[in-house]
Amino acid sequence: QVQLVESGGGLVQPGGSLRLSCAASGFIFSIYRMGWYRQAPGKQRELVALITRFGSTNYADSVKGRFTISRDNAKNTVYLQMDSLKPEDTAVYYCNAYNTIVGAPDYWGQGTQVTVSS
Repeated sequence: QVQLVESGGGLVQPGGSLRLSCAASGFIFSIYRMGWYRQAPGKQRELVALITRFGSTNYADSVKGRFTISRDNAKNTVYLQMDSLKPEDTAVYYCNAYNTIVGAPDYWGQGTQVTVSS
């Protein structure tokens, strides 16, 4: 059974930091592209960051230089280090796993709330 379990969300002041984690199970984590997406109230889900099975990364322009995605294949976990947080980063953050070799289906976690507010 595939599971993606996010953790690390919470309430933080502007300029603060949070580290999200996504623990994966039920599939061969090391061969999947992993990603973080977010959805703010009233908005569509958007890509935040991706990391390929080779370790290459890609970021949304809005988070470049502030967020860092990483993965630990030994722990089947992907991380999102978020620094210099802004109120506009407030959203539910979702972990995604996608096999770029065979394509669909992809897998989603249940999401973790991040709120940036003073």
